[in-house]
Amino acid sequence: MTGKLVLRALAPFAAGYFTSYLFRVVNAAISDDLIAELSLSNTDLGLMTSMYLYGFVLFQLPLGLLLDRFGPRLVQTGLLMVAAIGAGLFALGTDAASLAGARLLIGLGLSGCLMSAFKANAMWLAPERLALGNSAVVTFGGLGFLAGTYPANIAADLVGWRALFGGLVLFTLAIAVAIYLLVPRRDDDHHRIALKTQISGYADIFRDHTFWRVAPMVAAISGTFIAVQTLWATRWMNDVAGLDRHAAGQQLMILGLAFAIGSLSTGFIADRAQRRGIGLKVIVGAAFLLYALAQIAMIFALPLPLPMIWILYGFTGQAANLGYATLGAHFGRRLAGRAQSAANLLLFLASALFQSSIGWMLDHLVRLQGMPMGEAYALALGSLLVLQIVAFTWYAAGTYAKR
Repeated sequence: MTGKLVLRALAPFAAGYFTSYLFRVVNAAISDDLIAELSLSNTDLGLMTSMYLYGFVLFQLPLGLLLDRFGPRLVQTGLLMVAAIGAGLFALGTDAASLAGARLLIGLGLSGCLMSAFKANAMWLAPERLALGNSAVVTFGGLGFLAGTYPANIAADLVGWRALFGGLVLFTLAIAVAIYLLVPRRDDDHHRIALKTQISGYADIFRDHTFWRVAPMVAAISGTFIAVQTLWATRWMNDVAGLDRHAAGQQLMILGLAFAIGSLSTGFIADRAQRRGIGLKVIVGAAFLLYALAQIAMIFALPLPLPMIWILYGFTGQAANLGYATLGAHFGRRLAGRAQSAANLLLFLASALFQSSIGWMLDHLVRLQGMPMGEAYALALGSLLVLQIVAFTWYAAGTYAKR
């Protein structure tokens, strides 16, 4: 893993994932502005924000085909152009519907950032280094998360949320140009494979026992993490913990920093553990135990310092992404893009449903049932924790080997 390889072949894609996470979380930073200007309910806010994730869902299967046929360089450049158009439309939006449509377009354009990076890693790195390489990419997502929290609050205060999105248009275009110009071409960037053959690869993936052990676990655990981290953690701090916008943004920065450090640390731990014969399942299990404890602290609003909860939550919540390394190694370079994109489809479908359903549950339980807000959050978040436990148990019962 030479410095030149990292800087030219891998870092530009990591910067793309930085951009993806920045857009993913920025709605949480400006949620007060959106609610005040557009009179949004929790249901409106959850659905509009989740449209980004639905954009991911719509494009994941075509994405896998494109990545395995044309390579990540060309695919990611084109998609980032689409994201820039969506960001521009969001900056001009005048109501919840127009913002939701723009958010969907942003999601479509950024839907390939993580998978393009993982595909590039699968192309350039040895299989035993994939866990570390993939975790390094996720670390950049943590940095994007950091940029979308308190710094985004400050930027929105200084120039307004519309001008903030105008700046994000230019930033996204710059990353697209960097990927196109810096990433070296490679012979296997283009695979002239018949479409029927490519689609049959998906059929093999969806019939594979390992896929259906790993993908639901990733979807349930990481899907909850995304849904809460990118919107409802902020709203929980406002509605349950009683923090104002800037105080919540500062706490969210702590979560983001823990997320970035945890992502890279998890990769190093997994890398070392595999060299010592310890499987990824053990690492995921240990992290999930700690992640579940952090969720329990939120569900029951335990009287713990908030930084303690967010450090534990952010450090461990992304460990389920190690499942992608299991899929990459299991399916090999020929099917890695499609296998990981298929898992990503389930992940983002889950996170989109979780994010929108939390908003619906809060409005239903509080407005129609008269339930206190804290109890409504506890029921919504507790339901997701039960789902995660079931999915992890199913994953832990499986055995995994390369095909």
